[in-house]
Amino acid sequence: QEEQWLADAGLSTLISEDSGDVDNAVLLSTLTRTQAEAVQRRLDSYTLSLRKRNKPAPRDVRDIFNSPITKVYGSVCIYWCVSCSAVTPEHQRGAPKEEFFITDVAYCEQAVIFLKQAKLPQNNTQRKKEDGTLPRVICPKCRLGMTRIQDLSHADMKKVRQLALIDMTALCDLLELEVKRHKTSKRKIPESTLFGVQLSTLLENDQKIKPNTMIPLFLQTLLSFLDKKGVDSEGILRVPGSQSRIKLLQQNLETNFYSGQVSWDEVSPNDAAALLKKFIRELPAPLLTAEYLNTFSAVRDITELKQKLHMLNLLILLLPEPNRNTLKVLLEFLQKVVSKEKRNRMNLWAVATIMAPNLFLHKAVPSRLTDGAEKGQAEKAADVMRLLIRYQDLLWTIPNFLMGQVRKLNENSNRRYQFYDRRIKNLLRKIHTDSREKPDKNTSELCRTVKIQVGDLLSGTMEFQLTVNSRTSDLLAQFHRQFLRSPENGKGKIRRCSTTKSLKGSTLSNHMFLTGEHCLDTDVHLLDLYNCNPGAEWVIRLKPNVSRGL
Repeated sequence: QEEQWLADAGLSTLISEDSGDVDNAVLLSTLTRTQAEAVQRRLDSYTLSLRKRNKPAPRDVRDIFNSPITKVYGSVCIYWCVSCSAVTPEHQRGAPKEEFFITDVAYCEQAVIFLKQAKLPQNNTQRKKEDGTLPRVICPKCRLGMTRIQDLSHADMKKVRQLALIDMTALCDLLELEVKRHKTSKRKIPESTLFGVQLSTLLENDQKIKPNTMIPLFLQTLLSFLDKKGVDSEGILRVPGSQSRIKLLQQNLETNFYSGQVSWDEVSPNDAAALLKKFIRELPAPLLTAEYLNTFSAVRDITELKQKLHMLNLLILLLPEPNRNTLKVLLEFLQKVVSKEKRNRMNLWAVATIMAPNLFLHKAVPSRLTDGAEKGQAEKAADVMRLLIRYQDLLWTIPNFLMGQVRKLNENSNRRYQFYDRRIKNLLRKIHTDSREKPDKNTSELCRTVKIQVGDLLSGTMEFQLTVNSRTSDLLAQFHRQFLRSPENGKGKIRRCSTTKSLKGSTLSNHMFLTGEHCLDTDVHLLDLYNCNPGAEWVIRLKPNVSRGL
């Protein structure tokens, strides 16, 4: 268990014979005190298990953690002196109507502060299980904007997952939650094209038909039908369909879906809703994965709402991409069902109670609960499901503290390679020969040449004057004025004007983290971004076509 955890966290070299001290120091230098202590506990547990089996002990952990962790301790103390005031104490009278969701500070470090405050006398009130008791949670934007999962490259997302695993484990240690992983039991996979097929296999087959699709085509079609004819249907998801019609519909879809010969005109919304639940339920592995299914369920045992959301945010970051994308479109549909409560008579608790068993109870992860404990487990799953539906927009963002750690990790890695290979350093100098000289400290404005690239439709460069208040939206507005509405475009005017509508979705992509790309929020303050990475290359281009709901 500990060996697998260290591998997933990118720290497997700590227990191997290979020399990876430099790589370890780079990663460990980005951790906070509490995160480093969580890694230390995993190493101690691994060392103890090896000694019990009379195997040679690995390297002394003090040699591994000495330098980088010492540096981290100093920075964390300064960081908390500035940021700890932003953590709101939970001793107000009654249930708050609004709460602030702070992402600048590591979740495990916020838990340390909260646990210290919890020892003080407080006047806590028990919240009722009603839709109206869930407060509105506000996530303040920093000057570098909000980053969503789809805004990062695969290389940076891999680092986000490693750091999220460390922070999630540290948070579980503080809250005394069990994070034991369960292996998926072997199941006989039926010969099918849609139901009972792994998500990765479905996507691999669907991408041959529709490249770049991110969720199964069958699920897209099913949700599209329910979106049009099901959300207004009274008792949707609750009222069962006809078992005979459902069986015939499933057989028809298995045979004729990819040939396009399935007619949805006569399909009942209740039958389609039953197929949706069956599709999720019959996946070979749980949608929430066998590794983290129990951790998702354990979120209900956390008393504080913010810490529940912290844990769910980290768990969603840890999900494989096919599972995460599928879960996202499913939750978006469920939110639409809840929004039509006056018509379909399905409130948040009803939807969560009905859908929770399909996600949290799975045949591949055998349950050892007694009959008396099943009800309590179902209530826990429904409560977690309610949070996933209600706060899904918040949960699909990447916390600012993880972004800062990834940035620091990439910067440290870049310095390491420059140190070991001067040729790379010289190459980087050649790439950025057009970088301007640093301005005087008294200068309040900067001039930055932004490279414009929109596929084969448009190419060119423009200069944009950066000020303290300049944002991404201002740069895009100038781009539209200069390249799409200019009368000097000549023969290409009609062609460019025809793309104006699609270019409204253009995004500024900035190589902020030295590897990969970072798609910027429209509210990013560009001068702050420039100061973070003056040598970055800025590109404006169309967002790639993505699947429904993503």
